[in-house]
Amino acid sequence: MLHSVFIQNMVSNRCKQIITQLFRDFNLHPKDVFLGEVRLENELTKTQYHSVNMRLEQFGYRLIVDNKAKITTKVKFVLAELFESYIFNLNVNVSQYVAEKLKYEYHYLSNLFSQTENTTIEKYLIQLKIEKAKEYIEKRELCLGEIAFRLGYSSSAHLANQFKQINGITPTQYKNLTQFKFNK
Repeated sequence: MLHSVFIQNMVSNRCKQIITQLFRDFNLHPKDVFLGEVRLENELTKTQYHSVNMRLEQFGYRLIVDNKAKITTKVKFVLAELFESYIFNLNVNVSQYVAEKLKYEYHYLSNLFSQTENTTIEKYLIQLKIEKAKEYIEKRELCLGEIAFRLGYSSSAHLANQFKQINGITPTQYKNLTQFKFNK
């Protein structure tokens, strides 16, 4: 039987790589690593728990003990999973999808998420979309209209407005700022 360890602040594949390596450094070879969750063959001992947690904190992560925080982490994972899947663009009812995946009422999940994260599930999903938009902009392979379509926006103007609200600059300004970073 695998034992789950929940970790706060894991938000990307890069985080998964860091966490995997960190656990390997402690000779704890994870069987599975998901956003916010690591599955191990054995439970952590108290000593391992404290050592791993101290190391995680050096990287801006921490182990989660609270059940409400664990559920919130699962919500983030389900949202990230949905967002990365091909069905995201098919106008999926996000609230229904999350509720079905986690086997909780959406109202409960929404309230819990807002309490623990100080933001709504909807705003968190927008942040995920904007982070993905940044990735697309940095790669310079798609125009803004194509990015908007891939992220489920009704128009490039809608994406640009949300991008500016969150980042304080337009996607074009972001592209110009990152031009030097990626052309070196």
